[in-house]
Amino acid sequence: MTVGKSRNIVFRVLRGIAIAIVLVLLLPYLITPFYRAVNPVSTLMLWRWARGAPVVRSWAPLTTIAPALPLSVIVAEDARFCTHHGIDFGELRAAIADADEFSDMRGGSTLVQQTAKNLFLWPGRSVVRKALEFPLALWIDLILGKRRVMEIYLNIAEWGPDGEFGAEAAARRAFAKSARELNGREAATLAAILPNPVRRSAGKPAAGVRRLAGIYEGRARKSPEVAACVRR
Repeated sequence: MTVGKSRNIVFRVLRGIAIAIVLVLLLPYLITPFYRAVNPVSTLMLWRWARGAPVVRSWAPLTTIAPALPLSVIVAEDARFCTHHGIDFGELRAAIADADEFSDMRGGSTLVQQTAKNLFLWPGRSVVRKALEFPLALWIDLILGKRRVMEIYLNIAEWGPDGEFGAEAAARRAFAKSARELNGREAATLAAILPNPVRRSAGKPAAGVRRLAGIYEGRARKSPEVAACVRR
């Protein structure tokens, strides 16, 4: 085989790899519009199914979830959810300023970014994931809108240690009731365990979870307008 032919083969292989990478990166952008009508699952749910681990999820339309839950989640996770366009740049700058290095960066992720991660990416903190997450969050916010983003988030968020995903599974595990029947304190307690639903329990909340739930319930009671974008 001549040098020229070898170079052509290498070039074709590299070009094929580059095209494959571009297609993989574009796939979430192509899929997102379908989620305006199709109810998605998360990458973590898919991973659990692939490993044969249990997944408990019953899709609950936003109209069948107690309004206290999206309100509590917003005040707990993303107070400017209704006003930003997928990324809260003010919160992001504050998070970066407070961190000594990227791995120490607190918070900063909006509910739209968390939805992007849950739908298409992977858990953990890395520069690569954040670089993929930022433009994807802007696209998801533009294409789906706040109400649909909230509906998807509440149905794909991990909410328990045994494969419970979504508000309905969370409410039934913690309080033996439907997400439709949650009161303000119960909704705030579910919001309080979101950062670590494997170690935190809403059904048997520790003192720290109870304290956070009280804070979130108070904020929700004082600021119901923060969830205006998810109401009809």
